[in-house]
Amino acid sequence: MKALLDSFRPGLTNREITPLQFFGKHGITIAFFLCVVIFSLTTDKFLSTDNFFKVVMQASIIGTIALGVTFVVIGGNLDLSVGSLLSFATVLVVDLHDKVGPGMAIPLMFVFTLLIGSVNGFLIGYLRLNSLIVTLGMLSAIQGITLVYTGGKNVDISNDENTWFDIFGRGDLFGIPVPALIFIVSAIVLQVVLLKTSFGRKVFAIGGNGTAALFSGLRRNRLVFSTYLLSAFTTACAALILGSRVMGSQNNVGQGYELLVLAGVILGGTSLLGGSGSIVRTVIGVLILALIQNGLQLLGYPYYSQWLVTWVVIIAAVWLDIAAKRGKLFSSY
Repeated sequence: MKALLDSFRPGLTNREITPLQFFGKHGITIAFFLCVVIFSLTTDKFLSTDNFFKVVMQASIIGTIALGVTFVVIGGNLDLSVGSLLSFATVLVVDLHDKVGPGMAIPLMFVFTLLIGSVNGFLIGYLRLNSLIVTLGMLSAIQGITLVYTGGKNVDISNDENTWFDIFGRGDLFGIPVPALIFIVSAIVLQVVLLKTSFGRKVFAIGGNGTAALFSGLRRNRLVFSTYLLSAFTTACAALILGSRVMGSQNNVGQGYELLVLAGVILGGTSLLGGSGSIVRTVIGVLILALIQNGLQLLGYPYYSQWLVTWVVIIAAVWLDIAAKRGKLFSSY
């Protein structure tokens, strides 16, 4: 089993890397610096400190969720329910704030969010159901639960000026916005977990070759279950940021986030086939999406133009990933 786990340590290879494989591996980093160079040459405000923190703030919610989803995708599965789960968790923590106080609202929100994540993990990990179907169904189910809970009404914190709850979305520490700190610290911790712990190597193993991992004694069901718990946990962290920033929530506030999160993960080079990926690269992928949005806004382009540019970038990233694996740009059949 040790040999199997060691084979999934990122970067271990005895083969000579071709130019195509190099771009498939490092293309995301090159794209990141190209975005920085292009937008810095076209607008003076892009490289300012205020704009930098604005970009990180924009990326913090999507990025925090994407950290957990990265583990799910590396393990060979998908999680399309995070958008609705974000809506549920944000509504719950905001609504409970006035009822039981923020000190109780936050842990209760985490408990219920993890409970929903455990349902995903049980259905996919232990019952071996298809992750796309399960999480797509949960997307609708969770949104329905949210609407039933609120009666279709939006929720707000009544006295938002006299609560410490706003620190998670509006506060700063040593001049650094707290949402950015949550995102960065979470990324560092999960990068260490992914690369330096047996859990991380086992996730790589089940995503790369689930059958071999099973015959090597790995508990695939338990590992898949854990990745969905982790995805739910990072979604709860993002809900804490979002609810604290707005001090209220709409019932569908997380609608569409699942696609943006998955876009950031894919753009970061995490393979949809499982078995490869990196937290650092996911962070870069999410930041590229935020850079595109921010740069186009500074240039005066309409909001919808970012979707077109993002689509082109994602298609190029997936193409490079698949081309690097098969060793050529185009399929022969």
